Amino acid sequence: MTQTPRTPHEPVQKVKERRDAALRGLIDGVPYVTFLGIRFDRRGDELTALLPFDTKLIGNPLIPALHGGVTAAFLEVTAIIELAWASMWEEMEAGGQDRARGLRLPKTIDFTVDYLRSGLPRDAYARARVNRSGRRYASVHVEAWQDNRSRLFAQATGHFLMPDPMTEPVPDPVPGPVPGPVPDPVPDPVPDPMMDPMMDPMMDPMMDKAGP
Repeated sequence: MTQTPRTPHEPVQKVKERRDAALRGLIDGVPYVTFLGIRFDRRGDELTALLPFDTKLIGNPLIPALHGGVTAAFLEVTAIIELAWASMWEEMEAGGQDRARGLRLPKTIDFTVDYLRSGLPRDAYARARVNRSGRRYASVHVEAWQDNRSRLFAQATGHFLMPDPMTEPVPDPVPGPVPGPVPDPVPDPVPDPMMDPMMDPMMDPMMDKAGP
């Protein structure tokens, strides 16, 4: 009996590089991540979002405390990245990491934030959990903490519209040849009255009087 040879396992380093490249491509699709300085720590398929402290994130300088809008944005970004990451995991593991480039991200339907206590002027962390993910809709819960994982300072629940699975990712534009200078338009020729009878009313009588 002939046995089918086993496919050799992919090297661990190559697996790590493929997953990290897919995550980078996914994060690059959210410009707000760069503005806030959000980073993601990956351990296998689990993501932990990190919001490094910056003075620009302070909303109330008297306490001081993180701005509520920053906290909400941090939680929402964490939810979107986690949802997109979970939806592309199987395809990525099959070697389709390029799909992260140009991937259409989920769109927020509603997002409710519970502020449990003031965010202190220090780093913050968050993790999201996908409660339900269907073909078109998904529900995600997010929790954020700072010093103590069990002492949350904010949590949120959101519902999202998933991208159409039948729609392909938007490809990067293919660079074409650099266009040269546009030539000056060529002016239309000025008609010669002697060559066009319609331009000279005297031509018709002269032609009538002409003999054979």
